[in-house]
Amino acid sequence: MLGTRNRNLIVIPRWQNEAGRFLRFLAVGLSGTLLDFAILSVLKTWFGWFTLVANLVSYSCGILNNYLLSRYWVYPEARKEGSLQQGVRFILISLVGLLLNNLLVFALEAPAGWLLANSHYGYIPAKIIATGVVLLWNFFANRFWTFSKVPNS
Repeated sequence: MLGTRNRNLIVIPRWQNEAGRFLRFLAVGLSGTLLDFAILSVLKTWFGWFTLVANLVSYSCGILNNYLLSRYWVYPEARKEGSLQQGVRFILISLVGLLLNNLLVFALEAPAGWLLANSHYGYIPAKIIATGVVLLWNFFANRFWTFSKVPNS
């Protein structure tokens, strides 16, 4: 079957549903990323926290935001499965994402600061690059493991 039927008997190809799901995932990710960046910036600039500690706290806030919005908006069908199992899988994937994020931020902060000729702001491009890499990891890992029982339609 090329598509699925809704109540009005209109055929919607599965790829369009998945494309819509990916767009919702991006919107959720954007909200989590904005929250993450805002908290990271506040902890770094206002409180002078060490980058990796501030990144851990800010990323964790983004994880919570993204899980709740993913479960209730991106994958509403997923509410049929227990939230504990999904939550554990989501957290495990997010922890791998956090490890990737921290490794990339740590590795790229100094070179980015050198390129900007201002070491105080090297964390910003480093965080942007890390966020892009982790976005792809999180989408595919969550789609095929955390929310794998959600139909493609």
